[in-house]
Order: sequence, then C-alpha cells, then structure tokens
Amino acid sequence: MTRTSQITPASFFEAVRAATPSRVGLGRRGDSLPTSALLALREAHAVARAAIHLPLDVDRLCRQIREVPELARLGDPLAVHSMAADRSQYLRRPDLGRRLDPSCRTEVQAPGHTGSGSEGSGSDGKPSLAIVIADGLSTAAVAAHAVPVARALVGELGEQFRLAPLVVASQARVAIGDEIGVGLGVGEVIVLIGERPGLSVSDSLGGYLTHGPRPGRRDSERNCVSNIRPDGLSYRLAAATLARLARGAMELGCSGVSLKDDGGQIDAPDRGEIGPAGADRRGRSGD
Repeated sequence: MTRTSQITPASFFEAVRAATPSRVGLGRRGDSLPTSALLALREAHAVARAAIHLPLDVDRLCRQIREVPELARLGDPLAVHSMAADRSQYLRRPDLGRRLDPSCRTEVQAPGHTGSGSEGSGSDGKPSLAIVIADGLSTAAVAAHAVPVARALVGELGEQFRLAPLVVASQARVAIGDEIGVGLGVGEVIVLIGERPGLSVSDSLGGYLTHGPRPGRRDSERNCVSNIRPDGLSYRLAAATLARLARGAMELGCSGVSLKDDGGQIDAPDRGEIGPAGADRRGRSGD
C-alpha cells in the first residue's frame, strides 16, 4: 500500500485546517454544518461585530502612550474625533469619519503654523512626520496592537524625522490623517488604524503612509501595510516597512502607486514572525 492511498479526506482536511485560519473541509450534517463548526462560526461573527461596535477607550490608550518612554518623549498625546457623532453615524456616514470635527482643529494646530500643509517641515524645528492612531473598523485591533507598533515605528524612524506628538482619533477613517497633517504642518502622516474584521481575523491593524497630506488625497496616493498582529505581520517588520516607505516617499516626493517597496533592506522573517498559519498579509481596509 502506498503512502498516498493512506490519506483519507478527514486527514487531508485536518492538515489543511492546521495550515490556515480559513474554514475548509468542515463537513456537513444534513443541509447544514456540524454543530461544533456552526457554533464556532457564530462565535466568530459575534467577535467581529464586537470589534466594530465596541468604543475605543481613548483615555486608557493615552495613558498607555504616556507609559512608554519613547512615545512620551514626543509630548502629551492629542485626542481628537471626527465629525461622526457616534458609532452608528460613523458606520452609516463614512464621509464624516474622514473629516476632523471643527472643535478639534485647534488641538492639532502647530504653534506658528498657518495651516498650509508645507511638505518641507522639519528643517526649521517643526515636526516632519505625525503618527495618528485611529480606531477605524476594529477598536480591538487598536487596543491590542497600536501602542507597540507605534513604539517600534518611532525606533525605526530614527533621527531622519522630527516627530509630532501622537494623535489619537476616534470615529475616524484613514483620510482624517490628511487634515491632521495639515494642522500639524508635517510633510508625512502615518495612520495606524483598525482594519475591517472578518470571520477569521478580527484584530488586524493597518498602517497607511501619506506624503504631503491634505484633504482630497486619493487612496492611490497612499501606501498601506496591513494585517499587523502577532499571527500576521510582526510589529518589527511592519514598523521597518513603514519607515522605509516614509524615507522613500521623502526622497521621491510622493507616496502611493509611484512608491514601490522591494523589501530589500529587511531580513527575511522567521516562522515565528509570520505566524503559525502562514497568515495572509493582504488584510482588510480600515476605510
């Protein structure tokens, strides 16, 4: 008997399920799934809904930022919110989540800055890059991963950028970073945001780089690094990639489709950094 003939459908799908978080080969009971698989699916759906609807604890997140020396040295974090009044309106009106509430505009106004959004900031002592932590579509992802990713990112950016204090934005989508960037007078913005949860992953964080931020920037003018989490793209690799893109954007004078990441300056990750299931790095958009 050959080894191939010993492989049964059950053992085959057991091996496949061990290599991916996808739901494959679950079997059936009549016209439905087996009870255990059906209950697991409903549980995953509930977790995904909770990740979207649970509010971000902004005060707790700001306390965590202050407790990290590398982040605290940048200054006290700034807490702002979008024009969406609550979570329900945020989900129904994506456009409101992309705009900073007028009452918060003075919070992100750099001293002496006129709000013109200069791309050459930094040489005169003003910040050249801002990191925005936005709740997005998964507050669970932000609560779990945003602070360690921001810490790793600050370390990777090194001395090449003068960093503004961290900004924490609630009821926010990616484009809110454009208005924040204009207010702070920075040349680049990195938005760390909770990505849309799925039934396999509900705590995926995304990082979006925009060079020359200003309202009206298109998605094609941004670069995205997604699926940042312990079982996906590690904090270190995500931070190194975003920092390399930020340096490339500064040299090229733009971000987005014209800026390519060849990954040449990052060591190949070991299996522990990729995750046990060879996680999909595509992720889901936070917008």
